Amino acid sequence: MSIITLTTDYGLKDHFVGALKGKILSEYPEATIIDISHDIDPFNIAEASYCIGAAYKSFPKGTVHLIGVDAELNKENQHIAIEWNNQFFICADNGILGLLTQNSAPQKIVAINIHDRLPTDATDLDVFVTVANHIARGGLLNVIGKEINSIKQVTELQAVVSEDKNAIKGSVIYIDHFGNVVTNITKKLFLEIAKGRPYEIPMIQKRGMKESKPIKNIWAKYSDIITTGNHGIKYHEGDKLAIFNEAGFLEIAIFRSNPMTVGSASSLLGLGYRDTVIINFL
Repeated sequence: MSIITLTTDYGLKDHFVGALKGKILSEYPEATIIDISHDIDPFNIAEASYCIGAAYKSFPKGTVHLIGVDAELNKENQHIAIEWNNQFFICADNGILGLLTQNSAPQKIVAINIHDRLPTDATDLDVFVTVANHIARGGLLNVIGKEINSIKQVTELQAVVSEDKNAIKGSVIYIDHFGNVVTNITKKLFLEIAKGRPYEIPMIQKRGMKESKPIKNIWAKYSDIITTGNHGIKYHEGDKLAIFNEAGFLEIAIFRSNPMTVGSASSLLGLGYRDTVIINFL
């Protein structure tokens, strides 16, 4: 079974996703196509990197991940394909794969160079489809690209540790369907810096919003908040909390809150994309 996953900012209203799948199947009918997300905010490389990073570990070795976000070939962003953790990723070199692989280097990187082998009216996604099908059939990266040693890094989207090691400064990189706010602060970095010290996560007051007390616990899962005191689930509904999610990133949420009727961590705490989140060690 050859699996090709799709992550794009196309949305589902238009024909683009269906056409993309049709192109894959026209060239390679045996392919199994899996959607990761088509609701990435337009050109949002941090969101795309987070979603693919959270999902790829669920797939078997050899899976090919086609990422159609900010995919245009231009003088700043070439097209690349990498092998990383025994899976393959095809993308523009716009920082998405740099963010994804910042803690462990890819096994192999190639700059895709097949553009002149395709029809003159071929789109950027046509190139990605050709490369994805080639790899899914068992083809080698060297056939579709020239090996390179590095890819673009986007350092401003990485969490930073203060010089005195008493704080981690991160930023919001994703807001999920429930309005939960995901930051770029990883559990691994937190444990390295915390060293068992107490901590708090201040909620910065936005203009016109009610002041919010800091978060002083990071739970293993949402329901752990019920273990505080002798109250049941209903008592804690609407409480803010923090966890390290399944992808290993700090996530701030409102317990059992419906974002459509009551609000969410994003709306109630005033946290949006790229807003700052800080963990202070006491």
